[in-house]
Amino acid sequence: MCRSIKTLRPPVTPDVTEEDYRAAALQYVRKVSGFRAPAAHNREAFDRAVDAVAEATAHLLGELEVRGAPARPARATA
Repeated sequence: MCRSIKTLRPPVTPDVTEEDYRAAALQYVRKVSGFRAPAAHNREAFDRAVDAVAEATAHLLGELEVRGAPARPARATA
């Protein structure tokens, strides 16, 4: 049902995109909900959860300090 979520922090993954955050969030929400694709009546809740997890992931990774890794440029959050 769910592929592995890859590590998104440097130096493991130096260039992370919004698509990477969203893909990881989608995999997480799929795993915890037990749905690969939600029914129409659950779509809005599912999509809100993916958005929230992607935002939280970006926030977390933006604040982590990893020794020996070059600093990431600051990201604008929505």
